[in-house]
Amino acid sequence: MKIVNYFVRLSLLVFVLIIAKSSTKVMNSNVENDNVNKTINLSTMALKVIEVEQEMKFTAIDTYTGDLTGYVYNCPLCSGKLSCAPSYDITDGKNTYYDAEYGEVYIVASSKNLPCGSIVSFYSNRIDDDKIVAIVLDRGVSGNSLDFLSPNLDYAYNNIGRSSVTYDVLRSGWE
Repeated sequence: MKIVNYFVRLSLLVFVLIIAKSSTKVMNSNVENDNVNKTINLSTMALKVIEVEQEMKFTAIDTYTGDLTGYVYNCPLCSGKLSCAPSYDITDGKNTYYDAEYGEVYIVASSKNLPCGSIVSFYSNRIDDDKIVAIVLDRGVSGNSLDFLSPNLDYAYNNIGRSSVTYDVLRSGWE
């Protein structure tokens, strides 16, 4: 009986070793660059770094849900200047601002929940089919709502109106 038990154990051990050996194929592959002009690879790497930085720039640090409404520079309680420093003059009807990091962005008003200079992004098919990126440069709303600076009153009423919006905060304040 001892010999049979020993033989069974030995057979199981050999069987386990065969299965383990056959299921763990290790494959090594080395990548070689035979390109004489290696700067092409550095250029490609630089483009990838820029791409990753762009993706990081549009990574949300927070998300809120509130109402989205529209307003114009000459509304009854508006002065034509934005309340966040440097008191950007909007009496010319322009509703965008050039930000050094995000480029040309729309202007929104927020409550003090978001510091001046905060960058937000959201979707609203009433304004555009693409993602909208905006900067907080004005005050005058409460809670988590946003007020979109519109080029004229008709656009504010007919295109924006009042709707619920979920927006991402990409930058908190001017940093």
